[in-house]
Amino acid sequence: MKQRILVVSHGHPDFSLGGAEIAAYNLFEAFKNNDDVEDTWFLARADRGRGVTGQIHKRRDNEYLWEQGIADWHLMKSAHQESITTWFVDLLKSLKPTVVHIHHYAHIGLEFIRAIKKYDSSIKVYLTLHEYMAICKHNGQMVKTGEGMKLCSSESFDECRGCFPEHTAEDFWLRKHHFKSTFDLADGFISPSEFLRQRYIDWGIDENNIVMIENGQADEPTLPDRTLNDGETRNRFGYFGQVNPYKGIDILLEALKSMKKGERDSLIVEIHGANLEQQSGEFKEKVQKLAKKLIKEGCLRWVGPYRPDEQMERMRAIDWVIVPSIWWENSPMVIQEAFVAGRPLIVSDIGGMKEKVRDNIDGLHFSARNPVDLASKMLHAAKSSTLWEQCSKNIVKPLNYMECAESHIKFFNY
Repeated sequence: MKQRILVVSHGHPDFSLGGAEIAAYNLFEAFKNNDDVEDTWFLARADRGRGVTGQIHKRRDNEYLWEQGIADWHLMKSAHQESITTWFVDLLKSLKPTVVHIHHYAHIGLEFIRAIKKYDSSIKVYLTLHEYMAICKHNGQMVKTGEGMKLCSSESFDECRGCFPEHTAEDFWLRKHHFKSTFDLADGFISPSEFLRQRYIDWGIDENNIVMIENGQADEPTLPDRTLNDGETRNRFGYFGQVNPYKGIDILLEALKSMKKGERDSLIVEIHGANLEQQSGEFKEKVQKLAKKLIKEGCLRWVGPYRPDEQMERMRAIDWVIVPSIWWENSPMVIQEAFVAGRPLIVSDIGGMKEKVRDNIDGLHFSARNPVDLASKMLHAAKSSTLWEQCSKNIVKPLNYMECAESHIKFFNY
């Protein structure tokens, strides 16, 4: 039997360009072209400044926007409860999906998962886990609140109280029970990294019910190597993504600052990122202060935000992609995007970054949160006459969109 698949996301790429939103939409597009799919739709939470009305609107053919929100982030409860049992269930009745593939419940809530099974228990529900939100209340980062933002390796009701003292240990037990009882309704889970998969197995998901499938990427030809001028080395580095405290942009700037001026003069770093203006005062001021001096020296270029269709062209001008995140990450899209481009990476040696990039094979690891070690790896990469060629030669093309869709459908049909 051919599947009828409804893909649900916490955002639409028309309005939000996060990695999970883009991964969900690309998979929806790939389902359209799969012979085992009869029909497919995309439902995304929308924030268009009209408030949480609960209404579901058509965006374009087979695409819908749901004006939903969160009333209680601790228990991930929806703001507009009535719409779940009315407009959302009406959408299910109209589309008649055989599979609902959920990419996120943030900004939507957990209740709609239960509503699917209550309406029709034969509909299979699958959930792709893009971070650790069920495990960690702190935005699913598994990073402690407060100064230093220390990493957490596992849940602890007492330690969770240290981050959120307004809650009791019993509150966190209730939170886990609420998430787990909802997750128990799902027919299966997908993790884009083995690291995240293991975290959720430790949390309580049956290892037989969760598989690792990487996010698909565009099936594009590898970019040509950057042309070097006489005497030039592979000394151009690029950062691509959001600019926020978790992404480690300050670690990268501090790495540049820690170098001797002559060392900084031997390389160029480009920042292709967005949303610095939306960050908190202390972090924003720190980044702006560091960047101003480095831009003046000429070793740093703040290129700014980009659209997804511009990324490959921007990568054409750099040699190495840097991912300096200070949290575990799951499967940063930029890693697979860099591999599509044929660009090796320098990444923090934790989480999904350590898993996806093989040290001294298709990139380099540096000690997470350590700007001095990052500086050392950058200088080594820029000075070596063979390292870049060795790493770029060993890059394996990531899963493309169609292969990703096929892997999902195989799991749905299992």
